[in-house]
Amino acid sequence: MHGQNALEKTNRINVLFDFYGPLLTKKQQTFLKCYFQDDYSLGEIAADFDISRQAVYEHLKRAEQVLEDYEMKLRLAARHDQIQAGLSQLEKQISELQPQARANIQMTIDLLRGAEVNT
Repeated sequence: MHGQNALEKTNRINVLFDFYGPLLTKKQQTFLKCYFQDDYSLGEIAADFDISRQAVYEHLKRAEQVLEDYEMKLRLAARHDQIQAGLSQLEKQISELQPQARANIQMTIDLLRGAEVNT
């Protein structure tokens, strides 16, 4: 997979990893980090862990599937995206309000954005 599809897949896996990474095994976490965050090749990971490239590939595919399964069941990433879109829409709408009303509503939006980060 090359180009835009690879970038989209990498972004998706990284988002899912942010939500569900702690639920993976240590090996799955390590392989995903190496491949998707540190940009290691299958061969480099295989050499570092003294296993075959095929074994690395299978570990990665299984970890990706586990992340997707968690997202299908829990929908945390989808809900996060929906909340962020709603907050952005609110920010756009309040930009047209009087300054005092805008400040009060912006404080509420900031509070909600903070809740997303701290969960």
